[in-house]
Amino acid sequence: MTAPLRKVVTGAPWEEQFGYSRAVELPNGTVLVAGCTSVVDGQIADGGPYEQTVNAFDVAFGALKQLGLGAEHVVRTRMYITHARDVDEVGRAHKELFDAVRPAASMIIVSGFVDPRLVVEVEVEAYRSDAE
Repeated sequence: MTAPLRKVVTGAPWEEQFGYSRAVELPNGTVLVAGCTSVVDGQIADGGPYEQTVNAFDVAFGALKQLGLGAEHVVRTRMYITHARDVDEVGRAHKELFDAVRPAASMIIVSGFVDPRLVVEVEVEAYRSDAE
């Protein structure tokens, strides 16, 4: 029998409004974390690209924590940014958070997000080995 999917719902307003889970763990140990932004307690956190990136990854880490995982389990990240000028600051935040982990990573420039004050959105994929 195949193990059921495990889902993380954090109560963020868009999860209910748009019908998605913050994270889903597949039976093979792969964990997919939905796009995360710098929204804390329903408000966009202060700060520039660096701070927004750290906050967005903290949201993703919170979802991973609910599944018993941490940054060391991350195997892939995607960073969506609205301006090429933010590459260095977003990259600096990523390096500080993942330098020891070194996941596969992509940084993609997009035209915008649901709120123009947001300059970065991140996605995370993690993996739980059979040994855990």
